[in-house]
Amino acid sequence: MKRRLLPIVLAAVALGVHAAVQDGDTAPGEAAPPASLPAVALTPQMMYQFLLAEIAGARGQVGLSSEAYIDLARRTRDPRVARRAAEIALFARHYDTALEAARLWAEIEPGADKPRQMMSGLLSVTSRSEELAAHLSRELDAAGEHRGGLLMQLHRLLARHPDKLDAQRIVDKVTTPYLELPEAHFARAQAAQAARDTGVALSELDRALSLRSDWEPAALARAQLTGNAPEQIKFLAAFVEANPKARDARLAYARALVGEKRYGEARGQFQMLLDNPDTANNGDVIFAVGVLSLQLHDFDEAEARFKRLAGMDHAEVDTARLYLGQIGEDRKRWDEALAWYGAVTPGNQYLPARMRAAHVLARQGKLAEARQLLQQSSAGNPAERGQLLIAEAQLLREAGKGEDAYAVVAAGLAAHPDQTDLLYESAMLAERIDRLDVMERNLRRLIEIKPDHAHAYNALGFSLADRNLRLDEALQLIDKALQLAPEDPFILDSKGWVMFRLGDAQGALEALQKAFALRADPEIAAHLGEVLWTLGRQDEARHTWEAAAKVSPDNAPLLGTIKKYQP
Repeated sequence: MKRRLLPIVLAAVALGVHAAVQDGDTAPGEAAPPASLPAVALTPQMMYQFLLAEIAGARGQVGLSSEAYIDLARRTRDPRVARRAAEIALFARHYDTALEAARLWAEIEPGADKPRQMMSGLLSVTSRSEELAAHLSRELDAAGEHRGGLLMQLHRLLARHPDKLDAQRIVDKVTTPYLELPEAHFARAQAAQAARDTGVALSELDRALSLRSDWEPAALARAQLTGNAPEQIKFLAAFVEANPKARDARLAYARALVGEKRYGEARGQFQMLLDNPDTANNGDVIFAVGVLSLQLHDFDEAEARFKRLAGMDHAEVDTARLYLGQIGEDRKRWDEALAWYGAVTPGNQYLPARMRAAHVLARQGKLAEARQLLQQSSAGNPAERGQLLIAEAQLLREAGKGEDAYAVVAAGLAAHPDQTDLLYESAMLAERIDRLDVMERNLRRLIEIKPDHAHAYNALGFSLADRNLRLDEALQLIDKALQLAPEDPFILDSKGWVMFRLGDAQGALEALQKAFALRADPEIAAHLGEVLWTLGRQDEARHTWEAAAKVSPDNAPLLGTIKKYQP
């Protein structure tokens, strides 16, 4: 009896439909198969072969499954069997079999795009360059009005070609008849870029833009290939000036300006995108304007943008809420700040928001409530719980409760004795309450666990130098820290201080001046001023201290140093 073989067998086996379908009938609820599909006699051998192919595939024997399917495809000439054969052979990396199946599929369904695309990829991966070039030329010739789209697909079709120079040669050959189309030059540029021929790629993109001056894909590709940031900015500036509605190019221009820290200009470009109805509700642009406004200290504008984003479904909505809390905090609108921090949901910004909220409560004199907030905050792992404990200890330290601060961290460390953040924080807190044995023990344990922890070496070395103890060992520890982080201003400060203790005031001055140039920290200023004073440069010392005191009037080490030399 004649049956439409594969439409019924595929559905019956895959879906568990066991009812036989007679010629001209369909199973209940099932659409009739297309009339173009072949009518083939269903034989026991074919059924066996189909089941063999499926079961072999399910068991991971893709080679056997591929061979069975390609044989079925040859005998049935059903396009779906040919497709299945091609896909399984491709998965098994039996490229010759996959290519045969794809050719058969294309022959059976001459109007289908998928088999021809698969043939292009298979000819590419098997390095059949001449056959591939001929195939692509035929495809482009037959594409007609869709030729531009096919030219834009050449890069993807040749992506797996092992020889990028050969791929470039193929693209140049097949695009030669179509050089009046900008897409042909774009395809040549992509192939040249893949072959690392940047000069040719830039030249081809320029030709594409000469044919279509407002074409953003070509402009963006050219900007990306431009050698340095100033040239990229210059090119994009000219392009958006000539094409004011070029949204993607303007976005790239704004981001390039941000990369060069030209924040005011960047915000102006983002603002133009917000003024465009098509991008006025783009969350990424709104967020960028908010962040840039913060950089420019335009807090009213930043607040407006972040409030707008906070009501949107956007990936950075919690970041916007965190920034809004910080703005409220800076303006001493405590309840508002707490509300924004409380609105932050679990995720990357959750812990920062909880810690900022606790800080706000502490500033309001609600230390117990702040501690309770941190203790009740969710922590996904011991490291996060450690961060919360350290935040609680910092609140206690700022409140003058050094012993309590140390006790909080010590309790956490007892539960997780090798947690690196807790080891470091407990050492710093132990030093503040003159538990120097604990400080040294914990820092040495930290170095043992994490030998690249620059600040552990630095903290131990500076502590020794500051107390004028074991100075040679202190110098070795600080030098090790500098090897790990040579431009760290605090480690450079320690280097200067230990050299000063060792009697090398001139060497100390050089290290401290470098440290202060990197970061104008009040404690670095205290050390720098003391060395200047010792070298007889009292006016410079006074100027250094006074400038630092204006910025940090409550810094105890700075004030103590000034009082020491200027009672």
